Amino acid sequence: MRTPASSTTRRTVLALGTAAAATPWLGTASASPGTDPGELDELGITELRRRMADGRLDAERLTRYYLERVERLDPLLHAVIEVNPDALREARRRDAERRARGPLHGMPVLLKDLVETADRMHTTAGSLALEGLRPAADATVAARLREAGAVILGKTNLSEWAGGMSLTHHAGWSARGGQTRNPYKLDRSPSESSSGTGVAVAANLCVAGIGTETNGSIIDPSSANCVVGVKPTVGLVGRGGVIPGVPSQDSVGPMARTVRDAAILLGTLVGVDDRDPATRASRGRFHRDYTRFLDADGLRGARIGVPRSVYFGYSHHADEIAERAIAVLGKAGATIVDPADIPTAERLEDLPGSMVVQVYEIKRALNAYLAAAPGDHPRSLAELIEFNRAHADRELRYVRQDGLEAVERLEFTEREYREALAANHRLSRAEGIDAVLREHDLDALVMPTTGPPAKIDLIRGDAHGGGASTPAALAGYPAISVPAGFAFGLPVGLTFMGTAWSEPVLLRLAYAYERASRVRRPPAHRPADVGF
Repeated sequence: MRTPASSTTRRTVLALGTAAAATPWLGTASASPGTDPGELDELGITELRRRMADGRLDAERLTRYYLERVERLDPLLHAVIEVNPDALREARRRDAERRARGPLHGMPVLLKDLVETADRMHTTAGSLALEGLRPAADATVAARLREAGAVILGKTNLSEWAGGMSLTHHAGWSARGGQTRNPYKLDRSPSESSSGTGVAVAANLCVAGIGTETNGSIIDPSSANCVVGVKPTVGLVGRGGVIPGVPSQDSVGPMARTVRDAAILLGTLVGVDDRDPATRASRGRFHRDYTRFLDADGLRGARIGVPRSVYFGYSHHADEIAERAIAVLGKAGATIVDPADIPTAERLEDLPGSMVVQVYEIKRALNAYLAAAPGDHPRSLAELIEFNRAHADRELRYVRQDGLEAVERLEFTEREYREALAANHRLSRAEGIDAVLREHDLDALVMPTTGPPAKIDLIRGDAHGGGASTPAALAGYPAISVPAGFAFGLPVGLTFMGTAWSEPVLLRLAYAYERASRVRRPPAHRPADVGF
């Protein structure tokens, strides 16, 4: 088995003529030729495409702009695990094409380091064990982004093995990428495994990004980093070529600074994937253009339920922000049904079957992935565990691998698994989300996504005190987190949750709320200080 090579993370782009700033919050570095520092920050896809159409901008200049920001800011943030060495070449090809392929043409996008790309980048899940892994084909989502004309800017850091390595919460830490830091306050957690994507999008290191979620890994970092995150219905977006976690729950989805940008990205990602049987259920249910559902007056006449039990009360800061958001929803014309509790909420949070499903699926999915992946690396979960022990000085410096070891040690029969999965689905779907929606004739549920991000603690692990993700995660249903407010400068999001394939409704509601509240503001990259 191969010994890890020297680190290739956050590949230098000094050859592009950039200069890193030691303290980025004090000033800005040089910008791309013809572009003022900060000029393109916070601009959405529609405005960027408009500037390209009238000749004020091109893909190469936009890509260079983001590469320079990565070079300058990422030494603080550790959000980008690797830059695509061919990003500028891809951008030039987009500029040379006579006709734009669509709204993503020329848009630089970052992918979570679970998404395979057939180029000179690695796909590693943040693990040293997979350094050098270069797949023969793009993941389905990467291929669809390229077909739409997007520029793959690089890969983002994550909680190693999507958070499955350790039973202790170490959000955004991987042996390969280090510790991702929250751009709103650098000693704060970026929250859950799609942390690098959330931080990169928040800090304007890309136009938008791709995250993955098993339980909270898109919507929680979206909340913590003041961005929009869409966790789609399982089966809406193909997962072919994405390193798996729990396939009955895994989703791939967009993370962006606005609901419109997230909707544009989602329309590019959806569709039947020959490598993902779950997507067959999406036939006739997906849409190539989700922006047509966006309506600034979309809350008028909507019926929105507030599930108080379990999803409120764990953070008074999150509760206060959610109460203000609910008032905005009502003022914008929604009928608020409060309370509208999920009948099974308490059982979902401590469901024995959830552990059975996770262990059974992770073991089989990960063993199959490692056995088939090209190159010299561990071929099974057991070999991966041994690799980590052999390289404990780097892999186990801060985190234990008790999560991986538990999955390897525990064994459940197929009958036990199928009974547990059926119970999970029944309690989260028919007797859970669908039951409360049906009882009150609701369009969606709304609750705080999670509390303000906790302090990073590499020794003991981050505190994690509650959130909204579990019902949709177990059901495989959609959820969208939208910026809702700040507690002492730390972001908190609001989650819209619905039944299967209800993305058009959730996007409409989220967009109208975003327009009515206008919460999003860019981060200041504040250093640690005394206080909350």
